[in-house]
Amino acid sequence: MLFVNCACQNKDKALILALMIRLFWLLPLAGLVSLTSCDRAHERKSTAAGLATNQQTFQVKGVIKDLKPDGKTVEIRHEEVPNYMPAMTMPFEAKEPKELTGLKAGDAVSFRMTVTETEVWIDQIRKLTPPRPNELPSRSTFRFVRDVEPLQIGDPLPEYHFTNELGQAVSTSQFKGQALAITFIFTRCPLPNYCPLMSRNFSMLQKELRQQFPEKVHLLSISFDPAHDTTAVLKEYAENYGANPKDWSFATGTPAQIKSVATLFGLTYEMQGVSIAHNLRTALIDPNGRLVHVWKSNTWQPREVADMIQGIQLVTVGG
Repeated sequence: MLFVNCACQNKDKALILALMIRLFWLLPLAGLVSLTSCDRAHERKSTAAGLATNQQTFQVKGVIKDLKPDGKTVEIRHEEVPNYMPAMTMPFEAKEPKELTGLKAGDAVSFRMTVTETEVWIDQIRKLTPPRPNELPSRSTFRFVRDVEPLQIGDPLPEYHFTNELGQAVSTSQFKGQALAITFIFTRCPLPNYCPLMSRNFSMLQKELRQQFPEKVHLLSISFDPAHDTTAVLKEYAENYGANPKDWSFATGTPAQIKSVATLFGLTYEMQGVSIAHNLRTALIDPNGRLVHVWKSNTWQPREVADMIQGIQLVTVGG
């Protein structure tokens, strides 16, 4: 009986020893897993902090010029935003459209403007007492006068001559036989959901169209700031967006040339100090040189344009 009890005790000791050895190896692994989890959590926090760092906020005052029918866009003639942009008139999107309730053209307001790498919006909109004379910048008296009529769907695009970012002469007629997408920009545009968004969209379009319709589509970005956007400036800007000159050109020209082609699509722009107040226009021309569609805001998506181009290609092949 004593022998049996000793044997049982020896087995128990062996079992306990085995468990201790196993725990000896598992504990460091558990610590490693815990450390890895902490590292990943720290990495997520660091990433979030980095994104927050890229967000800028500004307190701004201005006078409402117009409230758009969409119920969330307001055009404001605002004061200078130090170290960001000069005094000018620009449309802004309210993060909370209800904050525009009760406001009207002519109201003086204060607001917070938030800018990220891809978006800009305003909130904390408050009505102020009427502005004193000269408290806000006067509106520039410089404005282009229309000397050509806007194109209608199906109208042919007239021939225009420009200079591209490589210093080469280009004309709109040289793109006949290809679908041509045109947008308008100026490289100093400070609002990420205006000119920079048009360029980001064209960058996405370039990649997609190169795969779907190689050499059948061309993209053309026309600057309406010829005094600043020289060929050298446009070349650097184009490189920043990964533009391939075979698929995507950036053009400049004389003020008269740019005014004329801009008017065709309803683009308006006005010099205000060193910046430009403007609306947005992106147009699609078919391979026969006729207007297919004009996008009048910044809400269009690259996929939408690509689908329309695909429809044009099918019609062209079918014809």
